[in-house]
Amino acid sequence: MTAQVIDGRACARAMKAELIDEVAQVHGHATGLATIMVGDDYGSVAYERRLQRLAREVGIAHFPHRLEGSAGIDEVSETVERLNTDDRVSGILVLRPLPPGVDESAVFRAIDPGKDVEAVHPENAGLLALGTPRFVPSTAASVFHLLDSWLDSVGEDRADFYHRSSIVVVGRSNNVGKPAISLGYEREATVQSVDVWADRTTGIGRHTRWADVLIVAAGKAGLVKAEHVSDNAIVIDVGINPMTGVDGRVHMVGDVDVESVAPRVRALTPVPGGVGPVTDVWLLRNTVLAARLRGGAGPQTESSVELLEVS
Repeated sequence: MTAQVIDGRACARAMKAELIDEVAQVHGHATGLATIMVGDDYGSVAYERRLQRLAREVGIAHFPHRLEGSAGIDEVSETVERLNTDDRVSGILVLRPLPPGVDESAVFRAIDPGKDVEAVHPENAGLLALGTPRFVPSTAASVFHLLDSWLDSVGEDRADFYHRSSIVVVGRSNNVGKPAISLGYEREATVQSVDVWADRTTGIGRHTRWADVLIVAAGKAGLVKAEHVSDNAIVIDVGINPMTGVDGRVHMVGDVDVESVAPRVRALTPVPGGVGPVTDVWLLRNTVLAARLRGGAGPQTESSVELLEVS
């Protein structure tokens, strides 16, 4: 491997120390994260377990709610409504995926926008698109936090780098791809997005080979290979794909074929140990921010707007 590895675990440790201080400074308003899981999806179970452990370590209450996979929209919505009025809860996270019969958009619209720490409610998604976010979705936020931190570490001026760079986002999901596009726009980079249709028609390489920064959030293991990247690109792998090894154990791999890509690029994030650890901390950071906003800290604080600033 010739690429520099962008260490998400080290970044997350530094953020965690700051978060502990932030939790201690929230007075008079409860800081608690409620998670809602429907069914027993492997990735959701693992994510909830990580959040529960991290919340305990930083001093944030965690209220897990698990519903049977057969739960319908009424049961899920009723759970959301109870949490909206629960004063112990400052943040609500509905874990994906939801069962096919549950309208995801309806569930997200039911969340109190002030507790919507993943910015899935239309009000919060709109604020992000306008460049005035209440909350920045944790995974997209983590992508750019890692990028910004890495640029600082190698002595690159953030504004200059983004102004002259082309960012290509592979994947257009509401929780990662689209917010990442908005954050790239706010940095005044040239931004392009592609999805599975490009892969099926002209091929993603036609677009990704132009990227100075390639953000891959397609949910397809090994999608991006050496022929899809330019020399000296910076590759941020958001993919988390469970794979069963020859030993029968499940392990996570990204959307990038690291073995072929690493010799060509300047830097990349590993899976695991890249975007994921930062995402966990960022979600809890949003939970603290939500508690502060409920306490009258104002519609914008440093935590909510810093990712839209490059200087």
